[in-house]
Amino acid sequence: MALRAEQAFELIKSAHERNRLAHAFLIAGALGSGKELLSSRLISLINQPKDTGGMDLFGEPVEEKIPPLDDQESGWVRIIRPRSKSRRITIKEIRDLEHTLQLAAPKGETKIGVIVNADRMNEQAANAFLKTLEEPPNRTLLLLLTTQPQRLFPTILSRCVQVKLTGGRALGADGGDELVAAFNQVASRSFGNPIAALHMKSIFTEFLAGQRNNAEAAAKASLKEEIAAYRDGTDGSWLKEREDFHKAGAEADYLEARNRYLDVILAWLADLIRIKTGAEGLDFPASATHLGKIAGQESVFQISKRLDALESLRRTLETNASEPLALEVGFLKAFA
Repeated sequence: MALRAEQAFELIKSAHERNRLAHAFLIAGALGSGKELLSSRLISLINQPKDTGGMDLFGEPVEEKIPPLDDQESGWVRIIRPRSKSRRITIKEIRDLEHTLQLAAPKGETKIGVIVNADRMNEQAANAFLKTLEEPPNRTLLLLLTTQPQRLFPTILSRCVQVKLTGGRALGADGGDELVAAFNQVASRSFGNPIAALHMKSIFTEFLAGQRNNAEAAAKASLKEEIAAYRDGTDGSWLKEREDFHKAGAEADYLEARNRYLDVILAWLADLIRIKTGAEGLDFPASATHLGKIAGQESVFQISKRLDALESLRRTLETNASEPLALEVGFLKAFA
């Protein structure tokens, strides 16, 4: 279940107060969802001054002021970001973090490592970090921040408490509004039959194809830059590794876009329920007129079944199932 950053903080704070804090959290969410602010708040919570009691020198409550994440870095708090020319997190940076975590911190201090854009660890760095996850030093907290958790090793995912944040990038961004507009046009003409369902599937597939093309073009451009910069200083095997890396990155970007477009359609259908029940807070208020035309012919139960079918489609797409077949079956179940 996805949480707002404030909700996530309160849950983790409760675990800390009960001495049940996990040693590693994977905080995932879109850009702007509050991952870094949440991390900074957790650092302040866990390593707060022990002698003030939350009061200033005059006994007045101190207003909580959360500094930017990078300002939290100190002897026992390490913030790691992709900083190399390749925008990757290297094994050297992970080794430096491990060195800090192995040191003996003063009494009452917790050693904290924050890895921003954790999906940018290269393979060597990820393998080295996995060993730290498996055998964390005493009084250690690890926070992994990412917009794309699917790019991390499954073994890393399985060893972290995963916290998914809502918010951030608007649903209508990066083609979301255009996808909804296309669905509105189809739904206004016909809804709840196989022809309309397949038409919607065709539109969704076209949007996905555009995202795949964009991801592959960006990957090729990045690879071309690396080849131009490093051709004379590396061997062919390294360049092949970089080609494989960029291909994998393009695939991850595509899967993230596919998942986001499914979120858009789910929100669009949820708006249909809101209109049906007279609720406020539409995600796509511009769709109200179009959705209003079909709200009368749909029951809340029917719409809920359509939402369930889309969630089932999402789960199917996360397996090795054929994407074209899964989309056709899923859209027929959801919209026919």
